[in-house]
Amino acid sequence: MKLQVIKLDGSVSGDIELDDAVFGIEPKKECLSDVVRWQLAKRQAGTHAVKGRSDVSRTTKKLYKQKGTGNARHGAKTANIFVGGGIVFGPTPRSHAFKINKKVRELAIKSLLSVKMRENNIVICENLDLENSKTKDLTACLNKLNWGSVLFVDSSTDCENLRNACSNLHKVNVLPLMGFNVYDGLRHEKIVLTRSAVAGIQERLLG
Repeated sequence: MKLQVIKLDGSVSGDIELDDAVFGIEPKKECLSDVVRWQLAKRQAGTHAVKGRSDVSRTTKKLYKQKGTGNARHGAKTANIFVGGGIVFGPTPRSHAFKINKKVRELAIKSLLSVKMRENNIVICENLDLENSKTKDLTACLNKLNWGSVLFVDSSTDCENLRNACSNLHKVNVLPLMGFNVYDGLRHEKIVLTRSAVAGIQERLLG
């Protein structure tokens, strides 16, 4: 499929041919769901913890003699049934991450791009160069193009002005090509790709 290439000032720069195998497939919603869960699980800190019986500071002296009192045969006050005792089977620090197939991740990226293409929310930009890093100037540019929630993706690292300009804007972010992912793509309404980013994505997904 063919799409117009524009500049950040809104002017048309030319055309680009997009591969239907990346931008025009039948989206797999289950893959999108699986990859989003995988991403969110990986970023969980997993630092939840409670004090077990060996962690609490309580007396270990036997409460009363073993026999003859009619009470249960308790030893120390660190037992879980006492107030201030240890917690049994409580959460411990662990990783929530799980594995997911590489083909599923690639299919999810293709599904994301195809969904955005169907919604006319894929924009190809010549480059992301800005003259300065002023948020006011970028906001004026976004208002002119009628873009509210935007994710910019570029293969180069020379868009420092754009990154600084959008750092204070809500739902406007910049990602390098290697950091482009399903979760951030779904969080933003429009995905703006540069020519080089399109070439990198197609090369990565089509080999």
